[in-house]
Amino acid sequence: MNDSHSSSSDSASKAAIDQNVGRSRRNGNGDQTLATDIPRQWHDIFWLGVFLFHLMGLALALAVLGLNRFKKSDRFNFDRYTTNTTGTVGNNHGLTEDYWPMYGLGGGVGTVLGWAWLLLLGFQANHMMKISVHILTTYLAVVSVLCFWSEHFLWGVTFAIGAALQFLYVISVIDRLPFTMLVLQKAVKMVWSLPEVMRVSYAFMLVMLLWMGLWSFGAAGVVASNINLNGRWWLLVVLSLSLFWTGAVLCNTVHVIVSGMVFLVLIHGGREAASMPPNSLMKSLRYSVTKSFGSICYGSLFTAAIRTLRWEIRGLRSKIGKNECLLCCVDFLFHLVETLVRFFNKYAYVQIAVHGKSFNRSARDAWELFQSTGVEAIIAYDCSGAVLLMVTLLGGLITGTCSGVWTHIKWDGDRVTMVGSTAMLMGMVLVGLAMVVVESAVTSIYICYAEDPLLIHRWDAEFFIQLSEALHQRLQHRSSRAREVLTQNRLSVGIQENVPL
Repeated sequence: MNDSHSSSSDSASKAAIDQNVGRSRRNGNGDQTLATDIPRQWHDIFWLGVFLFHLMGLALALAVLGLNRFKKSDRFNFDRYTTNTTGTVGNNHGLTEDYWPMYGLGGGVGTVLGWAWLLLLGFQANHMMKISVHILTTYLAVVSVLCFWSEHFLWGVTFAIGAALQFLYVISVIDRLPFTMLVLQKAVKMVWSLPEVMRVSYAFMLVMLLWMGLWSFGAAGVVASNINLNGRWWLLVVLSLSLFWTGAVLCNTVHVIVSGMVFLVLIHGGREAASMPPNSLMKSLRYSVTKSFGSICYGSLFTAAIRTLRWEIRGLRSKIGKNECLLCCVDFLFHLVETLVRFFNKYAYVQIAVHGKSFNRSARDAWELFQSTGVEAIIAYDCSGAVLLMVTLLGGLITGTCSGVWTHIKWDGDRVTMVGSTAMLMGMVLVGLAMVVVESAVTSIYICYAEDPLLIHRWDAEFFIQLSEALHQRLQHRSSRAREVLTQNRLSVGIQENVPL
């Protein structure tokens, strides 16, 4: 029986490989199809202007908010426009420098965690990813208990719900984790063979850290201000949204740079190949911060939120069962999100890096490529993006906890949650900048596999066979599911026709 199973598996692998080879031949020569030395044009300039205008306006606002309480209470006499919760005017919350060190701790912890994760991934990628997946639920539950203990009921409920959702998601995708870990291991292998892209990630983390110095200066001024509680929270929410967008833009800039490098390495058969273009890293960097920067700013607004929503809906959809009413509602949301994914997906950044297209066109081209080749079946099965997001969330939680505990030691009340939550966002952005290097390698591998599978075969023949087997199995699974649904529909129609009037 084992021999028959082995032979059927071998035949399926050979069939999948033959199919991929045929598709590769139809695509033609990879060097010609995927030319990168083409004239580039500026795209999505409007969003480039919006981002830069927002950045300059925010920098001015942050400087003013921080200076208003720096070494002097109400330097610009803003208190005449605000009242505290008691209805009187006065300094009840301290100065900017009272809270700035807590944000400094958050920035330092986030940077150290990001660098440490990148280093540890190179040695124990599989173990580090597994630890992140399983420890996040526990960490969320522990933070929830601490919030209840310190009488922050709303935050306790929030983290408890987060722990429950994380646990349910891991249970729903537990069978996909072995394949996900395989893909992540190969992505780490690719990244570690390109030390220059690791240095790019480190450099962008330093750039982000410098911006966070100014951002945290303004945020500390808001926490120390005499504005009422609701006003301070609204200001922090606006600042957090801005930081999230800025962090996403920097992450996706690194994404474009790394994707361009990985793609070139796969196309030319190695970074030492004679056909490898000179100064390829600098070219990729120049394109990403000039002509492609508008597309990066535009995509960064929506991609992360839509991606996260898609993961959650997929996990929920697979666990609903036969509740037709709930399944109908979730299917509606699923198809809506799938439509949005066609216009906003992370694979667009690879097309931007290689072909210099606009964001929406890149996203549509990438999605149509996956749909036409069937590669979307294994992309939907792969959870590498979700696993890397778990690492990012864990890094943010650790950062927020460190800053929040220090704030709790010195003060109590709403200031702990303000500093802790915003420091958590800082940590997520910094760790995300480290993780995006691995995610870029994953997306580039899938794009290359869809464009020309033999590029992957030339790089790693064993991994090519594993990908081909996974694709064959997923396509077979989808076909059997479609036949099952069709059979059920026919049976249902037959029963209705036999019902007497």
